[in-house]
Amino acid sequence: MSEISRQALEAAIRDYRDPYLGKDLYQLNAVKSLEADKNGRVTLLVELPYPSEGIAGGLRQIVANALEGVEGVSGADVHVGQKIHACKIEKDISPVPGVKNIIAVASGKGGVGKSTTAVNLALALHAEGARVGILDADIYGPSIGMMLGVPEGKRPDVRENKYFVPMQAHGLQANSMAFVTTDKTPMAWRGPMVSGAVMQLLQQTLWDELDYLIVDMPPGTGDIQLTLAQKVPVTGAVIVTTPQDIALLDGKKGIELFRKVDIPVLGVIENMSVHICSNCGHEEPLFGEGGGERIAEDYDTTLLGQLPLHMTIREQTDSGMPSVIAEPDSEVARRYRDIARRVGAELSTRERNLGGTISSVSVTEH
Repeated sequence: MSEISRQALEAAIRDYRDPYLGKDLYQLNAVKSLEADKNGRVTLLVELPYPSEGIAGGLRQIVANALEGVEGVSGADVHVGQKIHACKIEKDISPVPGVKNIIAVASGKGGVGKSTTAVNLALALHAEGARVGILDADIYGPSIGMMLGVPEGKRPDVRENKYFVPMQAHGLQANSMAFVTTDKTPMAWRGPMVSGAVMQLLQQTLWDELDYLIVDMPPGTGDIQLTLAQKVPVTGAVIVTTPQDIALLDGKKGIELFRKVDIPVLGVIENMSVHICSNCGHEEPLFGEGGGERIAEDYDTTLLGQLPLHMTIREQTDSGMPSVIAEPDSEVARRYRDIARRVGAELSTRERNLGGTISSVSVTEH
């Protein structure tokens, strides 16, 4: 690289700042190789630390243009990949085999769209290039199977009379109590039985090299939620709320619960933030405004995103084709993918778990 200034190339690369982490590619340790051949063609390999498929094309174009502006460069090939690491867990709990990070999606009360959000977040992380699973821990009202379009009555395969093979749906690995019972079987169980059932589903499922396992937690902040938060090696939690005052009050309780058991809250998702009329497109904040921003500010956490109240979201989820899959280019899907990148970027800043973690790298072609 004698004819082309290495310093000039690096300066051109540093001009790009990551939109989610606010640092240049060298500060992120994302530049893995930089080479120039005798004809002046530069090849750059970038490896981002979070699911980033949606911004990889823009990064490639911006950095390639910057490199091609350097004197002596005849062309630039920029390859963008990602490598997601396992985060260290604060508590002394053994990690789940085959899982790098567990993200709990929770709400202080029911009816705020927690399960819909959990499913679409999982699908958005997958769309961004991650290996993702989802566990339905809402034992009393399991709905993940229906939302993912898993046929009623379909059962997971069992290995060694002990281990469940997760269901495959829209690229996700999934397990739920609904897969091992029928919808006519009421879960008339006390708290310890529920907690035990969730732990069994979590630990006896053969998760296959997941970057993230999304856990759809039961609504509320009672004994079941506390027990699961203490026993499940959760990397971080996402709180789902609506702008209603009562939902915000319960959302705050959810944040307090996770802080009590030393689980970092990654941020708040405000669901049903504005109603969009299906006929005329008029937007109206039926449940109030600014609630998610206030709760994020009060608790020094992040407002990850705001999602509209729209009939198609409910219809798509009920039909087993959630918004991220049904309309991948829609505004709703775009918001979910933005939230997914924010969650992944936030986790990438946490201390790594270096003890025997699985490694996976994906690279997108130029």
